[in-house]
Amino acid sequence: MKKRDKDRLRLWQDRLRRANAAYEPELSKMDGREELYQGCNRIRPIVCTARKRETPHVRNLCAELVESQVDSNIPQPKVTPRRREDEWRAKLIEDMLRNELDRLPFEAMNDIMERTIPIQGGGAFLVEWDNSKAGSATVGELAVSTLHPKQIIPQDGVYTGVEDMDYIILKIPQTKGYIKRTYGVDVSEEAEEEPDVKGGSGEGTADDMVTQYVAYYRNPDGGIGLFSWVNDTALEDLEDYQARRLRRCARCGAVEPLEAEPVETPADKGLLPGMTPDGAGAGPDGTSTGLRGKRRVCPYCGGDKWEEAKEEYEEVYVPIPRSDGTEIPGARPVEVVTDTVDELGLPAVAVVQEPTRIPFYKPDIYPVILQKNVSVYGRFLGDSDLDKISDQQNTTNRIEAKIIDKLTKSGSYISLPNDAKIRYDEEDMKKIYLSSPADKSYLDVYDLQGDIEQDMAYLSQVYEEARQVIGITDSFQGRKDSTATSGTAKEFSAAQAAGRLESKRVMKNAAYAALFEAMFKFKLAYADEPRPVVSHDIEGRAEYRQFNRYDFLEQDETGEWRWIDDFLFSCDTSAPLANNREAMWQETRMNLQTGAFGDPTNLKTLILFWTKMELLHYPGAGDTKTYLEQEYQQQQAMMQQQMAMQQQQMQMQAVQDTVSRAREEAARDAQPIGPRAATRAAPTMSVGQGQPGP
Repeated sequence: MKKRDKDRLRLWQDRLRRANAAYEPELSKMDGREELYQGCNRIRPIVCTARKRETPHVRNLCAELVESQVDSNIPQPKVTPRRREDEWRAKLIEDMLRNELDRLPFEAMNDIMERTIPIQGGGAFLVEWDNSKAGSATVGELAVSTLHPKQIIPQDGVYTGVEDMDYIILKIPQTKGYIKRTYGVDVSEEAEEEPDVKGGSGEGTADDMVTQYVAYYRNPDGGIGLFSWVNDTALEDLEDYQARRLRRCARCGAVEPLEAEPVETPADKGLLPGMTPDGAGAGPDGTSTGLRGKRRVCPYCGGDKWEEAKEEYEEVYVPIPRSDGTEIPGARPVEVVTDTVDELGLPAVAVVQEPTRIPFYKPDIYPVILQKNVSVYGRFLGDSDLDKISDQQNTTNRIEAKIIDKLTKSGSYISLPNDAKIRYDEEDMKKIYLSSPADKSYLDVYDLQGDIEQDMAYLSQVYEEARQVIGITDSFQGRKDSTATSGTAKEFSAAQAAGRLESKRVMKNAAYAALFEAMFKFKLAYADEPRPVVSHDIEGRAEYRQFNRYDFLEQDETGEWRWIDDFLFSCDTSAPLANNREAMWQETRMNLQTGAFGDPTNLKTLILFWTKMELLHYPGAGDTKTYLEQEYQQQQAMMQQQMAMQQQQMQMQAVQDTVSRAREEAARDAQPIGPRAATRAAPTMSVGQGQPGP
């Protein structure tokens, strides 16, 4: 190991020791909280001489009240653009995030976080980009996992939030095989340093496991750096780990092509340092290897050594199409002055292709997203529910032990003379042998009953105290509530309990909003290829689009390209109702009956209704919708036929009317002029116009 690597390792080991020592009071409580949730039977003594330290029976108040608060609903994303022209981008981000919620195991992660957070006061999500997950046309996928508070060591003295810290250290249990595959470092001889981060207290050391320490820190430029190690072995040291890196030729600086042919060189007559038996991996000198004993050769200068370099800009030579029909322009010809001269003695000018330079996007955020139970000033984690009710759990354990003692020690007792004998058998009539008749006076039976009435009353009082501290009522737990005499009263009582627990839901939504923003930024930074996104329109039909990170690029007034990432992330408050299918079924039926969809007897209204029910996964809704659509199509076809027949009849009637009018006109023209008609037609002549007078 180089001296710089040793110095860096010692630096981070010292930071871990200091931060661990400062965080130890909080860490020491975590195992006790887990034991309380699992049903701890220990009793804290009131006096030092108390003999009873355990109870044979545990009423687990802690587990009951934690389980009462479990919410299986996963918050849904809501993205708000700052500009009107970005509305379609915000809708695309929402659909992409919903697809990621379906792809990743968020049901399991939410389930464990719903218990970890009220028990410990907080938990965290870890957002990473996994380049090993490659599809047929894509490289890399988002990876989200959960972190127990025991795995998180914050910077000492910083409690306002993860983003305010200079560094944060994670303790992650890993297999030795994973370390070998991922980092190419053999840690088979290393031992597991902190086995308790795998689970509860008393966890033993596993031979195939090690504790990997991962430190995220702010570099001098404001970006995020990473340093990782196992025991005294450094694994990774990246000053700006969220930056893009490319392998370039050490001689000419050309980017390593994917199709570069590996060739054998005289120095490569065996395995290079750092190579695996199949030839994969890279040597410590930065040599990229593709086959056993062979190196990739630069197609431009013939060099066979490659160096990994941080890249600030992406060079685009071929135009990149975007979803709105525009494209990122490719290379353009540019004249440059060379070192040579032409025939006139002037500097020669050459035409080269200058690519479009796009800045690589960097999230520059910590990948650790903290979710608190209830915020408390001056604490990194929130307030633990079990810390609030640990006294009530201890009192319950004590009273339960006392009640059991009273019940087991109560019963019937008989007094006998010293020399009396009793015959024990299955007969109903038991025989007692006395020495003399006078001994009969010593015979007596005493019934001893333990009075537990006061104990039971105080046990109920302690239980109510625990519930009131957390803010849980009978209606919230689904229990019989004697104070609520109607359905409306029960709803009001449950709403009151929900109001007292609203702070926890707000903190959950805030954590998921930050998680959604981190997922979007990681996708924007590393998803080079367009990713498919599916959503549904108002009629329930699937819409297939693509999340193309180049859609979030725009040019400013100076012609520089910049990324559009200034969206507002929050959670859709209607998601809990949307996830309650039975309630949504009832709401949809009510909307149909009240005419919100239109005329309930209209087929189009019924098709819309069953489309909504299909989206809500109502059994058989799809078949019913298909049947109604076929009926509607048949009705439409019949209506078109009837309209066609009516139009044809109207055309025929028009032809007949035209023919009839033509016949009438022809008949009128051919009719002879009669006397009456001639008389009417003859002009009237007055006297003196050629006619004799009387």
